[in-house]
Amino acid sequence: MNNIEQEQQRTKLYQILGDLPDKEQPVSATVLERSERDGYVLEKLVLELNGTETVPACFVKPQSGIEAAPCILYNHAHGNDYNLGKRELLDGREGLQSPPYAKALTAAGYAALCIDAWCFGERHGRTESSVFKEMLWRGQVLWGMMVYDSLRAIDYLASRPDIDKNRLGTLGISMGSTMAWWVAALDTRIKVCVDLCCLTDFQALIDARGLDGHGVYYYVPSLLKHFTTSQINALIAPRPHLSLAGNYDPLTPASGLERIDRELRQVYKDSGNEAGWQLKRSETGHFETSVMRFTILKFLKKWL
Repeated sequence: MNNIEQEQQRTKLYQILGDLPDKEQPVSATVLERSERDGYVLEKLVLELNGTETVPACFVKPQSGIEAAPCILYNHAHGNDYNLGKRELLDGREGLQSPPYAKALTAAGYAALCIDAWCFGERHGRTESSVFKEMLWRGQVLWGMMVYDSLRAIDYLASRPDIDKNRLGTLGISMGSTMAWWVAALDTRIKVCVDLCCLTDFQALIDARGLDGHGVYYYVPSLLKHFTTSQINALIAPRPHLSLAGNYDPLTPASGLERIDRELRQVYKDSGNEAGWQLKRSETGHFETSVMRFTILKFLKKWL
């Protein structure tokens, strides 16, 4: 697939995400608090991204004062913990290794931003189901609105003078994993994608009767008419992409991982960056292992 064909596919993928706000409206940020925590600088922010509701966020960067640091858009998980949201970056969560990614990333020289997704953290109040239903009536898709906010968060990062906008990556586990590969597929400013425990082949999930493993946020009308999981992820090529999965994770059936790996190996070979695609599978479930954490940081060091 050449660059023009990729852009056409990105346009189609974006169009099936429902009625989204104007991509050209300005983004802005209010800094509520700036402090030092556990060896890094922490900013608590409120972002204006979508014209509908404000988006609380946290931003961290190394204390060393790097003039323009590489940065990770960190995407938090779901886990039915609607209160945690962006604090996952700072405090971690069950299923992730220690230290939390704020500490791990800043110690390695990266800045990171995490926003509260719709229905999570300081945007919690209405249920995921009620927000999904109201949006559906209005021609919107909850996942589309989540993706939109993440794309606009990249716009915000690109505007910061202390961030190297040519060295942006994205990372997440579970729901955050899915966000990582959607955002990387749609926005070429993301130079490196790392997804952890949720590279789910849609058809394999259906075959395994696993649809209830995801919340309603996950489901996009007519998606299967246009895209497979592999076809979405092919839009990331030739940019480096690391995926980590557990062979006993019910959200990533083994047959689907095998299909995705086979197809993306060919895509990356054709793109001229065969080494840019890596799928690492472990005899584990839906959680990060110490080997996964080591592999992620090594991959980021090499490619970002």
